[in-house]
Amino acid sequence: MKIAVMGGDGFIGWPTSLHLSDAGHEIHILDNLSRRWIDTELGVQSLTPMDSIQERTRIWHAETGRRIHFHLIDLAKDYELLKKWLAEHRPDAIVHFAEQRAAPYSMKSDRHKNYTVNNNVNATHNLLNALVELNLDAHLVHLGTMGVYGYSTVGAAIPEGYLPVGIDTADGRTVSQEILYPANPGSIYHMTKCLDQLLFQFYAKNDGLRITDLHQGIVWGTHTEQTRRHEQLINRFDYDGDYGTVLNRFLIQAAIGYPLTVHGTGGQTRAFIHIQDSVRCIELALKNPPARGARVEIYNQMTETHRVRDLAEMIAKMSGAEVVRLPNPRKEAPENDLIVKNEKFLDLGLAPITLEAGLLSEIVDVARKYAYRVDRSRVPAISAWTKDLAATVNHDPEGKRLKSVS
Repeated sequence: MKIAVMGGDGFIGWPTSLHLSDAGHEIHILDNLSRRWIDTELGVQSLTPMDSIQERTRIWHAETGRRIHFHLIDLAKDYELLKKWLAEHRPDAIVHFAEQRAAPYSMKSDRHKNYTVNNNVNATHNLLNALVELNLDAHLVHLGTMGVYGYSTVGAAIPEGYLPVGIDTADGRTVSQEILYPANPGSIYHMTKCLDQLLFQFYAKNDGLRITDLHQGIVWGTHTEQTRRHEQLINRFDYDGDYGTVLNRFLIQAAIGYPLTVHGTGGQTRAFIHIQDSVRCIELALKNPPARGARVEIYNQMTETHRVRDLAEMIAKMSGAEVVRLPNPRKEAPENDLIVKNEKFLDLGLAPITLEAGLLSEIVDVARKYAYRVDRSRVPAISAWTKDLAATVNHDPEGKRLKSVS
């Protein structure tokens, strides 16, 4: 297939592009390189050194003989350019990663909130709008988030996108119906993903677009089979408080002798998936498109759930690191359960990679190799959800005055 990977220079987009290219597909990356500019804005860089996208794709061609084509296009701003590109290339499938992906970044200030909404919602709508205008029947696979469901549950498993309900009618009957699971976003970033859901529902119903929405958990890990082939193909590794995912942050904290920072009680349960499984799931979704005119296909793209404090204790036992507790900058319940259905990918043949010492040690080894690139002052998570919470955030970069927890 000819596949357009929107946002293919990012944390998930790059290994996905390599994985799909390795499988024999013709890959075109469309990206505005905004994630690299955000590094500059925040004054922090990926732990792993990243070459330019042009150099990365050159190395991939030298190693494999396969080409990945790069096109500098901003989906949120360059609608006519995007439409022209789609009209010329008419891809068979589109993988949509072209959104600002960090909840803390989306909550930093009013400017960051506006940027996240403008970038994410416009990028998604511009893409859908162009597909309709061009009568382009490309299967769209979108990377969403488990965060659309919220993190509190009623003790029942979260279904894959749709909730069966009974509606009482005026004549006393109960009519069964499936509705989109009620959205419960926990940040501006998550809110944009909820808006994406509604856009997808409309365009699938109104225009017959074929859409798959992947509600993904927190990604951990660094390497995939393809990124291991050459040092310059390595994926980015975010460790800072805005973009670093919780498990990867624990692992780098352990690698550099920094306390493992648990925010609040650590009773927040999160869904996780290894980055290798993430790219496999995207490939499985591409191989199983919905029919034209069908409703949006929704998968829960996760493989396991863990409480944050349990993860910290596991890493502490493995590494000897100290666990400390900080005030939580997020506005969320201190404790929650999370039961998630993920049968669809399992039924398609996914054999999940679960947390194990070998893979965790591999990440620590990567972190230690590039530890000289770490700015310790950027490790704490300090972007607060409200002005009241901002006053409680501990800014101390070396963990002084932190409360130790055993």
